[in-house]
Amino acid sequence: MGITNDNKNLIMSDGTDKLYFLDTTTLKVIRTLPVTDVAGARVRNLNELEYINNYIFANVYETPWIVKIDPTSGKVIGQLDLSAITSEIKRTYPHAYELNGIAYYKLSDALLITGKFWPKSYLIRIH
Repeated sequence: MGITNDNKNLIMSDGTDKLYFLDTTTLKVIRTLPVTDVAGARVRNLNELEYINNYIFANVYETPWIVKIDPTSGKVIGQLDLSAITSEIKRTYPHAYELNGIAYYKLSDALLITGKFWPKSYLIRIH
């Protein structure tokens, strides 16, 4: 699960292929947004969320992928493959698990990424 906001609504994931836009006062669901890839297939296991420059970024749980989602259509319009980092972590720290944490730093336009039982975090820039 993850939660972020677009300065109007809360946006929540529940581990499925859907994002929920919630009223910030009542927490009632205003709309549900199914997320699909370029081929139209549903993108399941949406986890940690960040709202960055008018797009929703989501970690796809148990994968090394972060997807960039158009908040109007639900289409994935970009993806970050972080398998090099996740492979390095798993090789160096055998008790570490998957990528599952993302945080955005607006001032530096960078993402801080981490995972379950990772002993360190990585700062990456996105453009």
